[in-house]
Amino acid sequence: MIDYSPLIESISTGKLKPWAELLPQQIAQGLSQSRWGDLPQWQAALEQLPDIEPGTVELKANVTIGNAEDCDEETREHLRNALMELHPWRKGPFELFGVHIDTEWRSDWKWDRVLPHLSPLKNRTILDVGCGNGYHCLRMLGEGAHRVIGIDPSPRFVMQFYALKKYLGPVAVDILPVGIEKVPANLQAFDTVFSMGVFYHRRSPMDHLRELKACLRPGGELVLETLVVEGPQGHVLVPEGRYAKMPNVWFLPSSDTLISWLNKCGFRNPRLVDSSVTTTEEQRATEWMRFESLQDFLDPTDAGKTVEGHPAPLRAVFVAEAP
Repeated sequence: MIDYSPLIESISTGKLKPWAELLPQQIAQGLSQSRWGDLPQWQAALEQLPDIEPGTVELKANVTIGNAEDCDEETREHLRNALMELHPWRKGPFELFGVHIDTEWRSDWKWDRVLPHLSPLKNRTILDVGCGNGYHCLRMLGEGAHRVIGIDPSPRFVMQFYALKKYLGPVAVDILPVGIEKVPANLQAFDTVFSMGVFYHRRSPMDHLRELKACLRPGGELVLETLVVEGPQGHVLVPEGRYAKMPNVWFLPSSDTLISWLNKCGFRNPRLVDSSVTTTEEQRATEWMRFESLQDFLDPTDAGKTVEGHPAPLRAVFVAEAP
C-alpha cells in the first residue's frame, strides 16, 4: 500500500493540521477494495515495478525520470508492462528510463499556456483539485513549489502517480484519493489552488468556487481552467443530455459570465488569461489510452460542433485572488 505517513507528519502542524487529523480515515475510504474492485490489480502493478535508480530527473521543462542507459532492455520491458497495467493514461506525457508514455492529453501544452500567467510557484504550498495522475503536480514541483497536494477520487490515477513517485523518492508531492468535499471547510491554507478540467463537472458552480476560495489563504491565487462557450455576460450552456459524449457536464458559461461569478463569490481581480480551442493533436487516442477521444466526440462533418450539436470544446484559463 501507499505510505502516506510522511505527508501526514509533515502537515500535522500549522494550517493543514485539521486535515492531517482526518486523512487516515479519508485515505482508507478512498482506497477501499469494497468500493473499487480493480484496486488489487492496480496495487499488483505497483508491486511489479522493477527497482531502477534514475541517473537524472527533469521536472521543469518536462517530466523525465531516468535515462534509457539506467537499465537493460529486459528491465525496461518489465517496467513498460507494469505501467501498461494501469491503462488508460490520460494526462502526461512522461518519459521513464526510455519508456515514452504517450498519454491521451498533451498536458504539457496546457501547462505552457498556463504557466506564464501565474505568480511564481517557488516555495508555495499548492493544492491541485482533480489532478488526475499528477502530471501538473510534478510540473509545479519543477517550478520550485514547497509542497504540492493533489486530490482526485479515482484510485487508478492515484496508483499511476505513485508508480512515477517510486522513482522520484521522497519529493514533496502527494496525491490523495479524495474529492474537494473532503477538504475541511474554511482551511485557508494554500498559497495557490488549481482547478483544471473540473468546474464543468460540478452540479453547483457557485459552491465549487466557494470551496476553492475557502482553501486559499488571504491573498492566495486561484487558477481555474474550464470549458467555456462564446457569448455575452449571462450566457450559459446547460446541456440537457451529453456534451461531447460526457454525461456529467453541467454548466458551460461564457468567459464574461464566469468572471462575474468569480466576482460574486468574492474573488479579487478575476481575469481571463488564455483561451484555446482543443484540437485532435492535443487530445487523442494512443497506445496508452485506447478508448474514444476527441475525434470521436466531434461532429464528423463539422469540427466546430460536438456530436450532439453543441459548440466544440473551447478551454479558458482564469486567474483570481482570494480576499
